[in-house]
Amino acid sequence: MKVPEFLSGSHEVQIGGPKIVFHFDVFGIRINVTETIIISWAILIALTLLVLFLTHNMQKKPVKKRQIIAEYLVGMVDNLIKNTMGKKFKSFGPYIAALFASSIFGSLVSLAGLRSVTADYSTTLCWALMTFIMIETAKIKTSGIGGYLKQFINPLNIVSEVSTPVSMSFRHFGNVAGGMIITSLVYFALTGLSNAIGLAVPVFTVGIPAVLSLYFDLFSGFMQAFIFIMLTMIYIESACSTE
Repeated sequence: MKVPEFLSGSHEVQIGGPKIVFHFDVFGIRINVTETIIISWAILIALTLLVLFLTHNMQKKPVKKRQIIAEYLVGMVDNLIKNTMGKKFKSFGPYIAALFASSIFGSLVSLAGLRSVTADYSTTLCWALMTFIMIETAKIKTSGIGGYLKQFINPLNIVSEVSTPVSMSFRHFGNVAGGMIITSLVYFALTGLSNAIGLAVPVFTVGIPAVLSLYFDLFSGFMQAFIFIMLTMIYIESACSTE
């Protein structure tokens, strides 16, 4: 009796970047549309619809549960910003909330069998560059163009500025991608163990990879998202406090 392919287990580890779903040419330049881009847009649309649902027909005195939930979430973000950055930075709330939600759901999609968008370095680098632009803008507003450029007299400051988006992006990407690789290697090893003792079905792959995936995708994903927004708030607040 032939064992179905999906139960037979893999005989090799395949770890690579996101798959290219389709591509198109613009002025002779090939543009690849990867699964990361499609999943990211799907998450963006889903979060937009969720926000519209929670804030639809809001009243001055909340009566519906969805409005209560919406106000609770907004209050959590406001309190986090107030305790970390101060009251005057309340306007950063939407950006921090969007960044956190995108990171969380970007990691959790792997629980549905999809590739985490945060396992693609281009995703975390994009977020880090957006934060970097906000940091530099805050420094210019605080110190002026002259004061901002003056700091680059010291070459070490140039290295420090460049290292900010690099370290932020690699920290988030490295933890998520590392977790994905570890889970894949464990699954491959357990499959090999099942084959080595003559089992037709890789029973050892049941449970352990799922627990690892739950840890890396849920716990680690949440922690990396939280660390990312905390670093964002600290860097921006520090930039605005520069004398």
